Amino acid sequence: MAAEIHSRPQSSRPVLLSKVEGHQDVVSAALLIPKEDGVITASEDRTIRVWLKRDSGQYWPSIYHTMSSPCSAMAYHHDSRRIFVGQDNGAIMEFHISEDFNKMNFVKTYPAHQNRVSAITFCLASEWVISTGHDKCISWMCTRSGSMLGRHYFTSWASCLQYDYETRHAFVGDYSGQITLLKLEQNTCSVITTLKGHEGSISSLWWDPVQRLLFSGASDHSIIMWDIGGRKGRTLLLQGHHDKVQAICYIQLTRQLVSCSADGGIAVWNMDINREEAPQWLESDSCQKCEQPFFWNIKQMWDTKTLGLRQHHCRKCGQAVCGKCSTKRSSYPIMGFEFQVRVCDSCFESIKDEDRTSLATFHEGKHNISHMSMDISRGLMVTCGSDRIVKIWDMTPVVGCSLATGFSSR
Repeated sequence: MAAEIHSRPQSSRPVLLSKVEGHQDVVSAALLIPKEDGVITASEDRTIRVWLKRDSGQYWPSIYHTMSSPCSAMAYHHDSRRIFVGQDNGAIMEFHISEDFNKMNFVKTYPAHQNRVSAITFCLASEWVISTGHDKCISWMCTRSGSMLGRHYFTSWASCLQYDYETRHAFVGDYSGQITLLKLEQNTCSVITTLKGHEGSISSLWWDPVQRLLFSGASDHSIIMWDIGGRKGRTLLLQGHHDKVQAICYIQLTRQLVSCSADGGIAVWNMDINREEAPQWLESDSCQKCEQPFFWNIKQMWDTKTLGLRQHHCRKCGQAVCGKCSTKRSSYPIMGFEFQVRVCDSCFESIKDEDRTSLATFHEGKHNISHMSMDISRGLMVTCGSDRIVKIWDMTPVVGCSLATGFSSR
């Protein structure tokens, strides 16, 4: 149950500070305790644990609490030391942690969902606990009375949640790949809009209320930045992961996005540049370069006595092209393509070598990352996943370390 310590510094990459081990099953959530050398973890093994760093440098559980059902989500409010734990059975339990982090008292149970709780947020100003679940709904409950205030149902499992405390807008990602923006009222809500752009289920969301940007990560290995407050409908696509994007965090001070994927990949994206929006794919019955018919264009095939070709799309200009007119591949980081993608031959010629310079750094977390959270003020990150291990990272080598950013070196 002790933690391993790794203190050897490495340049320009995350430094693994500690490994916290002891859970018997998947760790579904881990949070760094602000201003403390401590971590709170929730696991499928039905335990909530508070780990404090001892003088030896190792983390030991100061609180070990067993729940009635596997723990699936968690929210912690540090100023009031209130913790909300979502479970596989749909219930949310509230506890209060003592000042010395050695005791946890039960407060109440909220019957929030009929199925697994997927995400929780707590709003102190309105005394609401807001959550999403695999019963396809978002619910908000009053923490004073414990009563249900409202529910809204979706067509598929609600998988993740972000909330704007000032305007009471909730963003809910679901398994169909859709994000719904809702305005929550005391006992009702209204759907503002739905965002569609991913080709797979939404697995993570991050809302930045300062720049009014929403980031979404999905099982299609991609991240989309949605400009909610500024240029209407503007989206940026980021592709650099090889697996499902499970967790994201935007650092507003340094304009960097940190993302983690199921294969252990950790990416740090530079968002402080004028990126280009990926074009909409154009549809055509024939290649927009050589005008050869595509295979469904029976009339042109008959008229020209030629076989139809497969349709592809150039990622840079969006044109519908055949394979012969798009023989080249190129990365194009300014548009978010960190991998080599299909481009038409004329776009390939227009891409200069300096255009291929990466605008992200990629690092290896060496475990399946299902959840991540950051303490931005200290430049620390905690990751956890199906290998039952919790890792604590010093991210200052890759996300900046100076007085200007508010980070302090450890």
